[in-house]
Amino acid sequence: MSAAGTTVTCGWPTDAVAELTLRRPHRHNAVDEQLVEDLHAALHEAELGGAAALLLVGEGPSFCSGHDLAAPAMSAEDTRRHVERLQDVSRILRAGVPSVAAVHGYALGAGFELALSCDLVVAAEDARFGLPEVPMGLAIGGGASAVLVRAVGAQRARQLVLLGERFGAARAAELGLVVEVAPLAAARDRALALAQRLAEQPREALAVAKQLLQAVDDDELEPAYERETEAMLAAAGSAEAEGAARTFAAAKRTDEERGR
Repeated sequence: MSAAGTTVTCGWPTDAVAELTLRRPHRHNAVDEQLVEDLHAALHEAELGGAAALLLVGEGPSFCSGHDLAAPAMSAEDTRRHVERLQDVSRILRAGVPSVAAVHGYALGAGFELALSCDLVVAAEDARFGLPEVPMGLAIGGGASAVLVRAVGAQRARQLVLLGERFGAARAAELGLVVEVAPLAAARDRALALAQRLAEQPREALAVAKQLLQAVDDDELEPAYERETEAMLAAAGSAEAEGAARTFAAAKRTDEERGR
């Protein structure tokens, strides 16, 4: 295992597949500034190592529970930089070598958006997906406003975004958001098998095929990124977002007290 950073590592389960592991298990791999920077470093390490495919996984009980609501508040300038750096991760995953996400536990908000940036998604039976930004007084990101509509249709996209509903692996498969549902103990291995199959394809032909498929989304994605950035900045300091954060913190304290 090669440590690309403290919160994301880059390993090589096979000679051709780089495995990027989110490593903030105590926070369900919630996204903060450090994780985004470490993810950039891990992607760069995989590229330098000549990876033909990527496997993205989360350590601990979840894949990624979204933005870390317990992280210190950021200035508008820092928030913009953070959002744009996370969007760059999405761009790299969409434009680079084929990627497979192995999702278990929570894949919420930015975690769901990160999975959507991968070419294929394998979900463990315990996976829970969702975009809780609207109930939290926030705005969606990661290109989800464009990608989700194309993936599931306008009506279902509105349902998922406007209501912030969570749904399980079986529902994700029905919606066409995952290619396979596997038992928790087997999900990572199934995703690795898919990544290895991708790595064994003729590399140039695979790259061209991915570019052709991605070209359909590219015209919509960049404007979506820009709109989402402005929406996230506007929502970040709103009274609704601050109130939702306080409610979240109070509920978390109650849960912790019950667990004592």
